[in-house]
Amino acid sequence: MPKFLAVHPMPKPVTVKEIALGKKVKANATLEAYWVRSWAQLNEEGKIVKILCEWNAVDIGAVRKVLAKVPELPVEGIYPLMIVDSEDFR
Repeated sequence: MPKFLAVHPMPKPVTVKEIALGKKVKANATLEAYWVRSWAQLNEEGKIVKILCEWNAVDIGAVRKVLAKVPELPVEGIYPLMIVDSEDFR
């Protein structure tokens, strides 16, 4: 299944407890689009300023459809993703 990266800028820096949207995103996942994992960009205070989410999905539209059900999570963009590991270059 193709991979996608969803980029979520936070309107203001937040803690993990303040954002608390992971369960809502998972609850709206489908067989066509599901969240795999995320990385959080932190500021100097340790608060989240941007979240980068890896998705497996049939297409970008399927990811958009799931994220539309979580309007409190802003979306900067959704992009095709390829994962390259350092082990690929041994």
